[in-house]
Amino acid sequence: MDRLQAMQVFTRVVDTNSFTRAAETLDMPRASVTTIIQNLEAFLGVRLMHRTTRRLSLTPDGAAYYERCVRILADVEETEASFQSGNKKPHGKLRIDMPGSLGKLIVIPSLCEFHTRYPDIDLQLGLTDRPVDLLQEGVDCVLRVGALQDSSLVARRIGLFEGVTCASPDYIQRAGMPQTLDDLEQHKAVNYFSSRTGRVLDWAFLVDGKEVEVKMKGIVSVNDADAYVTCGLEGFGLIQPARFMVLPALQSGKLVEVLPHLKPLPMPISAVYPHSKHLSSKVRVFVDWIAELFDRCPLLSGRAGLEKMCTMKTFEERESAPALDTPVMTEWVA
Repeated sequence: MDRLQAMQVFTRVVDTNSFTRAAETLDMPRASVTTIIQNLEAFLGVRLMHRTTRRLSLTPDGAAYYERCVRILADVEETEASFQSGNKKPHGKLRIDMPGSLGKLIVIPSLCEFHTRYPDIDLQLGLTDRPVDLLQEGVDCVLRVGALQDSSLVARRIGLFEGVTCASPDYIQRAGMPQTLDDLEQHKAVNYFSSRTGRVLDWAFLVDGKEVEVKMKGIVSVNDADAYVTCGLEGFGLIQPARFMVLPALQSGKLVEVLPHLKPLPMPISAVYPHSKHLSSKVRVFVDWIAELFDRCPLLSGRAGLEKMCTMKTFEERESAPALDTPVMTEWVA
């Protein structure tokens, strides 16, 4: 029995809480995973986990063995990386997940650059808007927008979403132009509700260095960014998306900025990975590269005043591009 492989398979079963998902993330037949775990238990002479048709749970011996396996595998990977770093570039499969249009508009157009630097990394890029469980789905790293809620995860800030409050000229003509936050009580907004909790998200402004939340009345709520912006363009009310989502519409006059002296609270973009997972060289170089990429994008690096989109060469190209999949005021849980 290959004991190192058995440790890898066992920890992946525990992390994913599934023999099937572990087999998929390891590119192994499910039967092989089952056999390896059975042989491991026989070799150790203990039962590592309780298995039913619905769930898995570790025995006390299994929990202790898992903790030691995590440390051993991290030490092995770190040792190998220390010898490979001088003469071998990072390699192997790397699973990343991020909001769809963030990948489509910014990351994918620059992937040739990443592949040129690291040709031996097999990048699996998931473009999803749903919450992703890193451990259970075998994902190495995700990009998230908003505050990190899970304390078991490590986050490295790589960019910033800056918002803008705006509305269609038709709506402004009908409802008037608000001048203060108090004026918003007389206005309607397109509300955005969280796909995770169903809660309608309040607006947040940065006033004298402090966050001020505002509850907005509205006649429609959505949980999709494209629909959110479309509702704003159609005159359903005020919206508060990320600025680069609507920059072409602001430039063309299809949308008008409201309360330009009161900016929406900016939100961090973070690369997130588990505490318990050793940060391998392939994860590290991807995070370093994505941070560098975002730093070159004025509307993602905090330099929004430059009014320039990083991946689109002309206004016409940006005009035809899809919007990002999450408004700036949402808590993105990927």
